[in-house]
Amino acid sequence: MSIINKQDFIDSVADALQYISYYHPLDFVQALEKAYLKEQSQAAKDAIAQILINSRMAAEGHRPLCQDTGIVTCFVKIGMQVQWDSDLTVQEMVDEGVRRAYLNPDNPLRASIVADPAGKRINTKDNTPSVVHIDMVPGAEVEVAIAAKGGGSENKAKMAMLNPSDDVAEWVLKTLPTMGAGWCPPGMLGIGIGGTAEKAAVMAKESLMDPVDIHELIERGAVTTEEKLRLDIFERANKLGIGAQGLGGLTTVVDIKIMSTPTHAASKPVVMIPNCAATRHVHFTLNGSGPAELTPPRLEDWPEVTWEVGDSARRVDLNTVTRADIKEWKMGETVLLSGKLLTGRDAAHKRIQEMLANGEPLPVDFKDRFIYYVGPVDAIGNEAVGPAGPTTATRMDKFTDMMLEQAGLIGMVGKAERGPATVESIKQHKAVYLMAVGGAAYLVAKAVKKARVVAFEDLGMEAIYEFDVEDMPVTVAVDSEGNNAHVSGPAIWKAKIEELDARLSE
Repeated sequence: MSIINKQDFIDSVADALQYISYYHPLDFVQALEKAYLKEQSQAAKDAIAQILINSRMAAEGHRPLCQDTGIVTCFVKIGMQVQWDSDLTVQEMVDEGVRRAYLNPDNPLRASIVADPAGKRINTKDNTPSVVHIDMVPGAEVEVAIAAKGGGSENKAKMAMLNPSDDVAEWVLKTLPTMGAGWCPPGMLGIGIGGTAEKAAVMAKESLMDPVDIHELIERGAVTTEEKLRLDIFERANKLGIGAQGLGGLTTVVDIKIMSTPTHAASKPVVMIPNCAATRHVHFTLNGSGPAELTPPRLEDWPEVTWEVGDSARRVDLNTVTRADIKEWKMGETVLLSGKLLTGRDAAHKRIQEMLANGEPLPVDFKDRFIYYVGPVDAIGNEAVGPAGPTTATRMDKFTDMMLEQAGLIGMVGKAERGPATVESIKQHKAVYLMAVGGAAYLVAKAVKKARVVAFEDLGMEAIYEFDVEDMPVTVAVDSEGNNAHVSGPAIWKAKIEELDARLSE
């Protein structure tokens, strides 16, 4: 029998969450390096380079990889011979560890959890409660696998109750393109098959805790049904040409994970959950001898990757740019933004909508301005702002007409694609949508030289800020003529991959 002390468990959870906020798992870094070296699409290669550079910077600076520091999911396997020295439940102990990690003054993490989800959606301020799954297992140890999952990738989870004769791979290949790029590929897909609906979802999430090992599987060959399915989906998913950030390329997924369990004869529940380019998880074991010891990875293990913007990049002064200027910008072009950039996301847009409907004056003049969809991490030390990568732009689609027509915006910056109606609105208003790389939040934040809240301070990280930026790198994803990189890029690269395969088979 072993006795697990309450404080050891809480400290271990808190330390683990700080650790994964700035350290990518090295197996994931190595998988991204393979993808980078293999990639032939320049847009995708540039995106992966920024993700890898951001990864090393976060590891060096002990600052979050991504501004969305996630909702915490914790799998706790408790040995039957374990005894607890605690007056708290396991859920309460995990939540206390989360609270301490997210409120750590040396590296504060963004609190993203809201209570009353169907109603007022009030931020809990400390990122609790977490999601905890508990299993009783043989032994005298407590095994913990803990992850911080961003909303952009979590929101793309898909579920289906397939017929017993249906092909899981076919469902995945049909479903994956509908997920867009909001999950920040390249990443992993976790797939749960069998059991019941909720069991399949839990298995899909737990499978994402496993190491990246698809290349080892390719080398040794598949034996089980799950292994054969992993290889089949991995190969076919990457032939879709979606690529890094959905811009088109050779690598969309770096691994496929599958867990399965027996199910009802009439059923085949399947759940697919993606992990983004900010994959964050760690495992530790407690046996009563003290808190977990997490060994930092060596910085030498990160690849030496450089990324140069080049002389062809268009430099833009946001303080003087006009509608006539942006008509010259072309889809796929790299732009470096300098000057004053407003921010705003879901809650701010909703409040603007209410104010306009009520005939109230807006607290900020948006006319001929650009807005950046971001909810930054709090700054520390001499930072102007903490990690400040883009949030998924499609969530603001329903507000775009309003912001372009009534508020007077001429440009937006976010991540991933825009919907067809929004692209048409951008074209109609001769505006532009620019894409920043999701998963490069610390790198992007270095371009922010000053930041101040200008409206809706009560919304916390969803307040409207004004950033002073210098050479912030973005890509023209939708130009003023409605040309759309997230449509043309994957289509081009899917055709190119088919051509390459045809040549190889000749």
